[in-house]
Amino acid sequence: MKIAEVSERYGISTDTLRYYERIGLIPPVNRSDGRIREYGEKDLGWVDFIKCMRNAGLPVEVLIEYVGLVQKGDQTIAAREEILLLQRELLVAKMQEMQKTLDILDYKIRVYKETILNLERAL
Repeated sequence: MKIAEVSERYGISTDTLRYYERIGLIPPVNRSDGRIREYGEKDLGWVDFIKCMRNAGLPVEVLIEYVGLVQKGDQTIAAREEILLLQRELLVAKMQEMQKTLDILDYKIRVYKETILNLERAL
């Protein structure tokens, strides 16, 4: 799959895909004889994983470290697990904070709806 197709499929610009490859977020993609990137299933798996992790707010530096460890092989499995466990804890804390914010918003909206309803009844 060519870079433009990957860009469209995942909603990521071609510049971002090139940047991710340049900084090591995506392992080097195979290229055709004409030096055109040819994304295979494994590459698409990395793009999907990185997009998901970035959408969840994981820092680029953490993901670069993770990808580097993957490329070093199975002897880094424990270190990779440690990275993912820490990031999971951080994400859960972030989700709890977001839930708290959502609860406050819901409360305020409910109060306003009740106030509006009471004002309408008074008229």
